[in-house]
Amino acid sequence: MPRIKLQRFAENAERPDIVEPGKANYEQLRGRWHQEFFHNDHPITLEVGCGKGEYTVGLAARYPERNYLGLDIKGERIWRGSKRAEALGLANVGFVRMRAHDLLQHFAPHELDEIWITFPDPRPRDRDIKRRLTAPRFLGLYQQLLRPGGLVHLKTDNEGLFDYTLEVLAERPGVTVLAQTKDLYATPELLPHAEDIETNFESKYRAQGVPIKYVQFQLS
Repeated sequence: MPRIKLQRFAENAERPDIVEPGKANYEQLRGRWHQEFFHNDHPITLEVGCGKGEYTVGLAARYPERNYLGLDIKGERIWRGSKRAEALGLANVGFVRMRAHDLLQHFAPHELDEIWITFPDPRPRDRDIKRRLTAPRFLGLYQQLLRPGGLVHLKTDNEGLFDYTLEVLAERPGVTVLAQTKDLYATPELLPHAEDIETNFESKYRAQGVPIKYVQFQLS
């Protein structure tokens, strides 16, 4: 393993805003994120698959009255998000190194107020359908963890994933789609819903002329 990665992993082990395997609070915060991690009762927003944390940190900087968590399995990615949050002096943001399918081990029912899924791996092969972050099993997890009326947002460049998501939502009882577009930047009235924060992926795709897709929905 490259030396720089080892150094960053060692830093992660000492950073209080990162929850990861090996730390005393790993899998111990379920139902206690407000009291024991954020030390307040502000609403919690989770970004699933946060990558380098651009969206998590951008939202935390924009809304200091809310709490934000970025979830990713890659330690080097969340190291970057943590460093970015530290540089901005943010106290309302943290990162969790875990897999999305383990959400129920880390969060209690109705503990989250909002979920963001920004530019996830589209998993285009049929054999990987169940691994898409908007597959029915993941929607079931989100539904358990969100408070009543909580929001889910998806931003993606991938039309196949977007169409698949809309199909799954249409087939699921109790879903309310609040906003959707296949070209976010050609639909300026929806930009406030999507928070107009750009990740590195989004900037790259926009430069290539790829339309950004967006949908916001509730799971009752």
